[in-house]
Amino acid sequence: MTPPDGAPRPVAASVTVATSRPRELARFYARLLGLAVTTEEDGWAQIRPPGGGLTLSFEFDRHHARPVWPSEPGRQTATQHLDLQVRDLDAAVRRAVDCGAVLAGHQPQDDVRVLLDPDGHPFCLFL
Repeated sequence: MTPPDGAPRPVAASVTVATSRPRELARFYARLLGLAVTTEEDGWAQIRPPGGGLTLSFEFDRHHARPVWPSEPGRQTATQHLDLQVRDLDAAVRRAVDCGAVLAGHQPQDDVRVLLDPDGHPFCLFL
C-alpha cells in the first residue's frame, strides 16, 4: 500500500544481531525455527525462510558483551529481542532448551516465556 504522500514505504526484510559467535547463533536459530542456514562466512551468518520472509542475520562484534536481562543499572542491556509466537508454550520452551537456550530466571507474564540464546540475547516465546 502506498502512503498518502505517495512516497514508497520501506519493507522490513532483515534483522541483524550483533554477536561474538555468528555461526553458532545462526545454527541455534535455524534449529529452533526449523530453517536452514543460508549463509556462513567469516564474521557473518544468515537464516531465511524459503520463499521469502524476515531474514535473521548474525554479525560478528568483537566487543560484544552479553546483555543482562532484566536490565540492571550500569550493565549491558538488551537493546532489542525477538518475539516468537507458538501454539504450545510448554512444548516450545522444551524445544528451545533442547536447542541450547536457557530459561531466564525472571518471567514477567504467564503467557510469555523469556529465554536466553547461546550468546545471551533474550527472546520471547508467546501464545
